[in-house]
Amino acid sequence: MAEKVLMPKQGNSVESCIIVSWLKKEGDAVAVGDILCEVETDKATIEVESGFEGTLLKIFYEEDADVPVHELIALIGQPGEDISGYAAGGEGHTSDGSAPAAPEERIASAPVVSQPAVQTPAAQPSEAVEGKRAGSPRAMNLAAAKGIDIRTVAGTGPDGRVIERDILTLTKDYPSLSPAAIEELLKSGKPLPVKGSGIGGRVLLTDVQNRDAALRPSAATVPGAMAAFPGPVEDIKVRGIRKITAERMFDSLATTAQLTLNSSADATAILSLRKKFKNSDESLGLQKITINDMILFAVAKTLPKYPELNEHFLGDTIRRFEKVHLGCAVNTEKGLLVPVIKDAGAYSLKGISEKGKELFGAAHDGKSNPDDLQGGTFTVTNLGSMGIESFTPVLNKPEVGILGVCSVNLKPVDRDGEVKFVPYMGLSLTIDHQAVDGAPGAAFLQELVKAIENIDLLTAV
Repeated sequence: MAEKVLMPKQGNSVESCIIVSWLKKEGDAVAVGDILCEVETDKATIEVESGFEGTLLKIFYEEDADVPVHELIALIGQPGEDISGYAAGGEGHTSDGSAPAAPEERIASAPVVSQPAVQTPAAQPSEAVEGKRAGSPRAMNLAAAKGIDIRTVAGTGPDGRVIERDILTLTKDYPSLSPAAIEELLKSGKPLPVKGSGIGGRVLLTDVQNRDAALRPSAATVPGAMAAFPGPVEDIKVRGIRKITAERMFDSLATTAQLTLNSSADATAILSLRKKFKNSDESLGLQKITINDMILFAVAKTLPKYPELNEHFLGDTIRRFEKVHLGCAVNTEKGLLVPVIKDAGAYSLKGISEKGKELFGAAHDGKSNPDDLQGGTFTVTNLGSMGIESFTPVLNKPEVGILGVCSVNLKPVDRDGEVKFVPYMGLSLTIDHQAVDGAPGAAFLQELVKAIENIDLLTAV
């Protein structure tokens, strides 16, 4: 019997992956451990290895296809083996040899079993609705997820009970939904999107979360977008990391009250310490400590004094964290990623430097573990090396603070009645004014300036 190759799931937040390239083609012999294809999530690139030995009998999805996790993408077996019972995204033959369920029915019904929380007191299976039994649990779950009032559905089950098949028949033209999308619909009460961004219009979690983004102008509606322009024109598909970044940035600016505070810190001490590290004995392992590492260290040590900045704003709730989980924006070939140093306050300067390089290197190589790209409570983004003197960082929701690190420039300062030019580093702090007032934000920034200016002393604490 042919062995199934499924789209792997990388982290709890990943719903689908884009097939970047197939390294094997149909008919190729494969061994255990051979790389079959490379796939891309919204965060990283993953190599899909073969867990079987044999021949690659069938590839179900071409390159650039966006495939939900755990879907069938290929078959490995013996040449000439019958694979007629398998289809793209299907699970193949069942244990009793029967044909697999139709993909639409399987996708629509599979998530329901794992969603017991949606059975609310207002819709228990034992309740009578207008003289007949209410719907089955699976029918009620599916109806709720697709925005259907089950009392309006004619049931074909025993005693007129509404069963899952009735909902499927009624909604046969509705888009299918991922398990995470169903959960979000039930939790948020948002209307069902007409079409999703997944395979065959499947509604994904991001489609529900960013439903209002559909109101944004597209290339077809922007004035002049379809006009003739001289010279070559290239249309680039917005997908993967770029698509997620676009949605998150738009949502961040549209749903938060962002206020940016600007300040600067005397960089004399931090530049001097960096020089000492660079010229230190190699055996100490300090030569690779960077200015950015020292900024992360200073932030991790300062934030606990200002817990208002180490929070998530959740609308009607503010979630405050005791430990600092520090994200750092990293520019990669595929787009912006934010690896997170968990419990950053527990690290020494050397430790935070080593952990940061591990995470940032994986992000640059497209090999990040998705779990390392989430769970942040505060973010640092550094454009100083590019000569940027001041900018407005955009909040990484639901975090309420993000620090922008700017370039170091000479600034005239009055020292004992004499004007001297001193190197100063620009700092830009953006806060969500819904959760944080200006005064706590300014106090944190002021304390951070002191920490940077006395970074040599901070390392001894």
